[in-house]
Amino acid sequence: MDWTEFVALYIPSPRTIRVEALTGSGAYGDVYADPVDVAPCVVDDTNRRVTVQTQDAEGAEAVSATTVFAPPTTIAPPGSRVQLDSGRVTRVLATSFLDAHGWDLPEHVELSLE
Repeated sequence: MDWTEFVALYIPSPRTIRVEALTGSGAYGDVYADPVDVAPCVVDDTNRRVTVQTQDAEGAEAVSATTVFAPPTTIAPPGSRVQLDSGRVTRVLATSFLDAHGWDLPEHVELSLE
């Protein structure tokens, strides 16, 4: 079962988000790719503590206000901008790819947002 089939079977109201992937930084600050609509997604507005990747080995912890479960092809590295269907614009704190590991579960991407 892939992500689209899973969402069609189990999620009554899937959402669409808009992602501007962080591509680097330039003389005037961060540089983003063109906005891309990503669907179907599941949006969970629950506060969670997440580990944020930093330049050193220690990392940092932050509180994520929203978690988005998205198709496995989603490209949204930490620092990317995300517009939720509510209109709120936020940033990606952490990205995780969840592999099915041979089980009948859908592979997907988990985005922890500010």
